[in-house]
Amino acid sequence: MNYNHILIRYNELALKGKNRKDFERKLLENIKFALQNFSGVKVNRSFGRMFVELNGADESAVSERLQDVFGIHSFSPALKVELNQEKIDAAALWAMKDALPNEDGTFKVTVKRPNKNYPIGSQQLNYDIGSHILRNTKDITVNVHHPDVEVKVEIREEAAYITCKNVKGPGGLPIRTAGKVLLMLSGGIDSPVAGYLALKRGVLLEAIHFHSPPFTNERARQKVEDLARVLTRYGGSMKLHVVPFTDAQKEIHKQIPDSYEMTIMRRMMLRIAEAAAKKYEALAIVNGESLGQVASQTLDSMHTINEVTSIPILRPLITTDKLDVIEVAKKIGTYDLSILPFEDCCTIFLPPNSKTKPNLEKAKLYEKELDIDHLVKDAVDRIESIKITPKTIIEEEFNNLF
Repeated sequence: MNYNHILIRYNELALKGKNRKDFERKLLENIKFALQNFSGVKVNRSFGRMFVELNGADESAVSERLQDVFGIHSFSPALKVELNQEKIDAAALWAMKDALPNEDGTFKVTVKRPNKNYPIGSQQLNYDIGSHILRNTKDITVNVHHPDVEVKVEIREEAAYITCKNVKGPGGLPIRTAGKVLLMLSGGIDSPVAGYLALKRGVLLEAIHFHSPPFTNERARQKVEDLARVLTRYGGSMKLHVVPFTDAQKEIHKQIPDSYEMTIMRRMMLRIAEAAAKKYEALAIVNGESLGQVASQTLDSMHTINEVTSIPILRPLITTDKLDVIEVAKKIGTYDLSILPFEDCCTIFLPPNSKTKPNLEKAKLYEKELDIDHLVKDAVDRIESIKITPKTIIEEEFNNLF
C-alpha cells in the first residue's frame, strides 16, 4: 500500500467572501503549474479542500514542491479508499504504522462524516478503527488529549480519505492575486527575502536592479540574475529590469558633499524606480529596508529619501532582526548567493561618514546641482529588461496559465 493522494488545506482563502472562488481558482492553477513536471499527477478541488492524485508519482518529491506554493496552509499524504469498512480499517492501520514505524507511541482517531448517508456514525467509526489499530500493533496506545499521531478519516460522498501526517505549508495568498509590485533587488541578503515575503502576500513580482559598470562587473550582475531565478521558484517567471546607473552615480559623486552622497543616491534610485514602476504598471515598490540597520534606514533618512516619491513603498523587513532575515535567506536558498563578494552600486563611492539624520532642505539644496529630470529619463530609457524563468519550467505552459 502507498499513498495515492495528497490532501491540501488552505486557511486565509476561506475568509475572502465573494472573492473566495477567484482565490481558490488561482491557487489551483498555481499548484498545477508547480507540479507540471510530475507525469500523471492531477489536481482536483472540492469545497474547502484540494486533492492531488499522485497516480504513481513520488509522494515525497511532490510534497517538497508543494511547500513552495503560497496559499497552502498545510497538506497531508492521504490514502483514498472505497467506502468499505474493511478497506478503511486496513488503510488506517497502514497509515498509522507509516507514521509510527517502531509501533511505539500514542494515537487517536478522528472521523469526519460529511457523507451522512454512510451507515456508520462518527463515534462508532472512531471506536471501530481504533480497535482495529490496537489489535494489530504492539506497543501503541490511545491518548485522546495529546497523541503522537492523529489518524484522520474523512467519509466523503465518493470515497474515504485517511491521513496521519500533517505538513506545514508556506501560508499566505496565491501569487498573482494582489497586483504587480517592483522589487528593488540588490545583491545583498535583505532584498531577495523582501521579495519572497512580498510574493507570500500574492503579488506579481518584477525586479529592478541598479548596475554601474565598470565599477560593478558582470559577475555582480549575474549574481542578481541568479537571485532573481531563485525567487522564480516561488513566484514563477519574472522580469528583471537592469538600470544603467553609472552616469547618475558619477554625477552625484562629483556634485554632492560626501556626507549626503548616500542620501541623494537613494533619492535618485527611488525616482528612477517610481518612473519604472509607472512604465511597467506596478502599483508599489518593495525594498529590503530594516529600521535602523544602516545609515540610509533610520527614520530620519527614510523621511528625507521618501520625499521624492508618492508611490507606496512596501518594506516587509522593516521590524525584522538581521539574524531572522539570514534564517529566511538560508531557508529559501538565496543566502549563499547573497554573500558572494561581488559589489553592487550601493557599495561604490561609499563615504566613510553618511548622515544618519539628513536634513530634507539641505538635500534639496544640494540636488540643485544635478539635472535630475535628464538623469532619471536617461536611466529609464536605457533600462534593459530580462525575463528570468525557473530552470525546471515549461515557459509556454506558464504563459498559458496567466
